[in-house]
Amino acid sequence: MLQEKITNDMKEAMKNKDVLKLSCLRMIIADIKNAVIAKQRELKDDDVIDILQKQIKQHKDSIESFKKGNRQEMADKEQKELLIIHAYLPQQLGEDEIRSIIADSIAQTTAQGVKDMGKVMAAVMPKVKGRADGKLVNKIVLELLNKNAGQK
Repeated sequence: MLQEKITNDMKEAMKNKDVLKLSCLRMIIADIKNAVIAKQRELKDDDVIDILQKQIKQHKDSIESFKKGNRQEMADKEQKELLIIHAYLPQQLGEDEIRSIIADSIAQTTAQGVKDMGKVMAAVMPKVKGRADGKLVNKIVLELLNKNAGQK
């Protein structure tokens, strides 16, 4: 179970005095505990992956903000934490694999154009959950729907 792996890795980071990894994993575990309290049940791996993805999004936003504010040392720290978090996500899909999944979903939903984007995204996201960046998926869906609309 993913939650157990994170906890065990936190203990290992504590033993190895890896301060950065330890603080990063503690933050993840705190978010997991908050989610357990909010949902009033133990979390499944999919729930933990959702938490990790939210953390990744927050870190990316922070990196951007720190770079704009000329705080490179803080951006570097956030980048290192981002790599630690990524290690707990499933293997990421390549762009070609994402395009293939999206093309199949467009065919299955008989999407005609951009107006059907919600339908396509609803079909695609469960298939790529935790294995692809939502912004990239959104961009490719939009691109393929525009291309399909142009062919008709």
